[in-house]
Amino acid sequence: MSKNLPKMLCLFCGSPVELLETREERPCIFCGEREMVAASCSGSHHCCDRCKTDETRSVIAVMGRTTTRKDPTAISELMMGLPQLGMLDCDHAFIAAAAFIVALKNSPYGGKITENEVSEALDRTASQIAKESCAQTGVCGIIPAIGACFSLFLGVRFGSDREQQVTMDAVTKVTQALTDLTGPVCCKAYVRASLGVATTLFAERFGIMLPVSSFAPVCRWSDKHPFGCREDTCPYYQTTSTPDIFADSIHLKPTVCHS
Repeated sequence: MSKNLPKMLCLFCGSPVELLETREERPCIFCGEREMVAASCSGSHHCCDRCKTDETRSVIAVMGRTTTRKDPTAISELMMGLPQLGMLDCDHAFIAAAAFIVALKNSPYGGKITENEVSEALDRTASQIAKESCAQTGVCGIIPAIGACFSLFLGVRFGSDREQQVTMDAVTKVTQALTDLTGPVCCKAYVRASLGVATTLFAERFGIMLPVSSFAPVCRWSDKHPFGCREDTCPYYQTTSTPDIFADSIHLKPTVCHS
């Protein structure tokens, strides 16, 4: 028996998506390639990871090329509003990578970051995540996405010493931040937390202080979570007054604006 997720709807027919008890094979409605899936609508509509990711990545890349913003959180909030992006969607990993590397490129410190580096960050992220990464491995794809940004910035190669240690330390801190927000999983909260950690570490490690808002982001999607939002236990909940626990101490103490 499958479990209906009434807040998670098929992008093609609008019917509720069902969480299957066992993975089943489905053909992609675009390219026809068959793959195993863990959820499906009643009409068995399925878009393969490659087709969906190619489309979403293309839009994210265009947004990255055109925005002049320097605040990674502001960039990510814009990207997370994409209509084709699910509430829980591994493509959030591309948003985390793009928002951070684009913010670096647009900042006064962006001399070594070009469009090539932005594309490379997305390519590296793609090589590290798979469809339903958190369900398959228990590890969110946003973690290696931030690792890709640090690795790219530091020029990590096989045999790197200090550069890889710094990258691994960053990944460890991002992992802990996401762990503290789990229960249930929330990709949008994970993006916000990971960028907060990354921004803090860049300030501490490299003296690169990206401009970030003094207010914690207020989530616009709380009512769309298929498994139930954490509400007041999440620092980004729309009615909470809890400060952003991942904000860098070098910035003003964040509060949630209710105006």
